Amino acid sequence: MGELRSLYPEIKENFSKMLKVDETHTIYYEESGNPQGVPVVFLHGGPGCGTSASGRQYFDPEFYRIILFDQRGSGKSTPHACLENNDTWHIIEDMEKIREDLNIDKWLVFGGSWGSTLALCYAIKHPERVLGLVLRGIFLGRREDILWIYEKGGASNIHPEAFERYESIIPKDERRDMVRAYYNRLTSKYREIREIAAKEWSMWEGSLVTLNPDPNLEQSFGDIHYSVSMATIECHFWMNNMFWNDDDWILNNIDAIKDIPTTITHGRYDVDCRVVGAYELSKKLNNCKLDIVVAGHSGGEPAIVDSLVKATDYFKDLLK
Repeated sequence: MGELRSLYPEIKENFSKMLKVDETHTIYYEESGNPQGVPVVFLHGGPGCGTSASGRQYFDPEFYRIILFDQRGSGKSTPHACLENNDTWHIIEDMEKIREDLNIDKWLVFGGSWGSTLALCYAIKHPERVLGLVLRGIFLGRREDILWIYEKGGASNIHPEAFERYESIIPKDERRDMVRAYYNRLTSKYREIREIAAKEWSMWEGSLVTLNPDPNLEQSFGDIHYSVSMATIECHFWMNNMFWNDDDWILNNIDAIKDIPTTITHGRYDVDCRVVGAYELSKKLNNCKLDIVVAGHSGGEPAIVDSLVKATDYFKDLLK
C-alpha cells in the first residue's frame, strides 16, 4: 500500500463575487486555479455549512478552474440562515446562474455529504451540463437516512453519550419527533432558544463525522455563526423532505445520469451517512467507481482525502 495522497497546496482565489440571484438572496462565489482550465464546481455539505478555503485543495490548480460557492443562507451568502425560498430547486437554479455568469458550458461536479445529494439532483436536472461526478459520503435524503442520524435507534446506538446531550434540551413528551422538536426551537422568535438549539444540533453532528474523536472539530461545530446556519437550514430541509414528493427521488430518477462518469468515496465506518446508500447508488450507475475506505464521514480524514484527490486526478486524465 503506497503513501496516501494529501491535499494540493493552499491557493488564493483569483476573484470572488456576490451574485444577486433573486429579491432576497445574494450568493458568494469564487474562482481559483487555472482560469482557462477544466471547470469544476465544489458543493459544500449541510445544507448550511458554507465553504472554506481548503475546498480548493482537492484539485490540481494547474489543470482545474475551481468554483466554490456558499449556498443560500450559508457562509458569506446573504441573508444569513434565511429560509425564504431556500430549497433544493432554488439552489440548483443558483448553480445555473453561476455557470452562466462565468460563461461555462459544462463542468465537473464535486460534492460531499449534502453536497453529494445536491450534485446528484443537479445532474439529474441538467445532465447535459455535467462532465462527471466526484461524490463523497453519499446522503440520499430519504426518511430512513434522516431518522438514522437524528432520532433514537440509529447513530444514537453508536454515540449514546453525545445523543444524550443532544436529546437533553428536548422535553420527554417531544422526543418522539426530534427533528420537529428542534425545528420549533430553531425557528423560535427568541434568539437565545434558537442559538441553544443550533449549538446542540451542530455539536451532535460534530460528534459523528470523524472515525477517531476530534474535540477541536466538535467545538468548531459549536461556533454560533456556523451552527445557526447549519442547524436551521438542515432542519428546514429535513422537515420538508428535501422538497421532493418522492422519498426515493434520487434513485427513482437515476436513469438520467446512469452513464455519466462517477466516482464515489465513502467511509466504511461513516456513522453520519451509512455506506449502504453509496453501495445502492453505485449499483444503479453504469460508469461508476466506488471506493470504500477505512474512515468515517469527514472530507478531511486521510483516507478520504487520498481517495478524493485520486478521483480528481482520474478525471484530469479523462478530461484532457
